[in-house]
Amino acid sequence: MHAVSSMISTRVIGSYVSPYVRKVLVCMDIKRIPYELDPIVPFFGSDAFDQVSPLRRVPVLVDEWVAIADSTVICEYLEERYPQPALFPREPQLRARARWLEEFADSRMGEVFIWHYFNQLVIKRSVWREAPDDRVLEKARAEEIPSILDYLERELPGNGFLFGAICVADVSIASFFRNAQFAGFEVDSNRWPKTASFVSHVLNHASFAALRPYEELCLRTRISNHREALKEAGAPISEDTVGGTAPRRGVMAT
Repeated sequence: MHAVSSMISTRVIGSYVSPYVRKVLVCMDIKRIPYELDPIVPFFGSDAFDQVSPLRRVPVLVDEWVAIADSTVICEYLEERYPQPALFPREPQLRARARWLEEFADSRMGEVFIWHYFNQLVIKRSVWREAPDDRVLEKARAEEIPSILDYLERELPGNGFLFGAICVADVSIASFFRNAQFAGFEVDSNRWPKTASFVSHVLNHASFAALRPYEELCLRTRISNHREALKEAGAPISEDTVGGTAPRRGVMAT
């Protein structure tokens, strides 16, 4: 087992519900890196949050060396600082493919599964008290999600992980399907059998399973009560926070 000194204090800023935060937490768990979490929903970040995340997005990782935002940058930093177990394939061509699939997940799947689907059904209602845009939802359901699933069905393995052992590409892809599940979506196993099998396999990995109780607790708890509820449930919550009390939109259009 890869050992990391308990003296290292690493903080992750962001909510258990975020797919990008989930990606980082799963990778940290696989690498046995201890951390504490400041479980803020990014819309509720304070002025102090702006200092570490100028785009007002999560996750942010802060340790004794760096304060960095963006899940891809964070995972690459963790891979370089804690190289075992590896979360990228060793061969250059496979590593490049893993990076591409991670990027596809973070960009295209993030755009569709989060902003065109989860945002419409969950974030708009819980944060902004707004009704979903039915046109955006219909396009996501009828065109955009099927197109993504068609592509993944060609790229994903018939069983197991993409490159033998779990890697960052597996984690990133599966993280977005977890949010889709929160909004009631499941992959049609008759139409996309490889994708459905892959999603089930990756989400059943122990490092994903360990986060489920905290994710589900957040989903059924008012945002303002997340911190205390998570503490009571035994989550590794930080003593202080860069969270605020009123929602603010980010600086980038979504």
